[in-house]
Amino acid sequence: MTRYDIDNLDNRSERHIATAVATLGAFLTRYFRSEVRGLQTIPEGAALYVGNHNGGLMMPEGFVFGTALYNALGLAAMPYGLGHEVAIALPGIRDLVVPLGAVRASHTNALRLFERGAKVLVYPGGDLEAMRPWRHRDRIVFGGRRGYIRLALKAGVPIVPVVAAGAHETFVILDDGRWLAKLLGADRFFRLKAWPITLCLPWGVVVGPGLLYWPLPTRILVEALPPIRFARSGDEAAADEAYVAACGEQVESAMQAALTRLARERAGG
Repeated sequence: MTRYDIDNLDNRSERHIATAVATLGAFLTRYFRSEVRGLQTIPEGAALYVGNHNGGLMMPEGFVFGTALYNALGLAAMPYGLGHEVAIALPGIRDLVVPLGAVRASHTNALRLFERGAKVLVYPGGDLEAMRPWRHRDRIVFGGRRGYIRLALKAGVPIVPVVAAGAHETFVILDDGRWLAKLLGADRFFRLKAWPITLCLPWGVVVGPGLLYWPLPTRILVEALPPIRFARSGDEAAADEAYVAACGEQVESAMQAALTRLARERAGG
């Protein structure tokens, strides 16, 4: 078994991607009755995909979106994914996701990829969003994190918001357990701000960020929004806190409006 270096940018394998698309991706697309829209707006060259994170560590919307991307636009449109080092370094998980393009989340790795003209995927909400409670399933929850804006400004690349609705209904998070994460020291030792209490199949009630569960057959809608290009870029723009906040509000407002619209469509309203 290969022991992948999660900072190595050359681990991605088109053979692995094609196999995953034809097997797991095809199955999930049918299982979730998914629909992916907006791919025609994706620009050529380097860009930062910014998604809302769902379904805990399984993130079903990522596989659905990646499958549609590869089938429609090929390898050039496929992003490298910036992943939490604890999650993507786990044995088994690492061997699955690193050949698909996962690398350790860092500005250094992202900037190196942009220099190659590559696309990068980031979920700014991280654990807070992936483990948000059921009642917040149709909310964008980035928790004030704006590192993704600074990254895009530094690199001078457009942001392509990718919004998924329905993917957070594959299980039921009763409570995000932020209080429990602090009590257990998970925020210090694992950089996890949430330690959720979850109802899922086949395990029933689970305490903590469980890895694998059988997802409920919810319908997933994914939409890539038109790219957002900012008037200013570079290190000076990235260091301007007020400008970073304004850019973040622009992106998150657009994503929330799209999520609300897609959630309403799923509900039939």
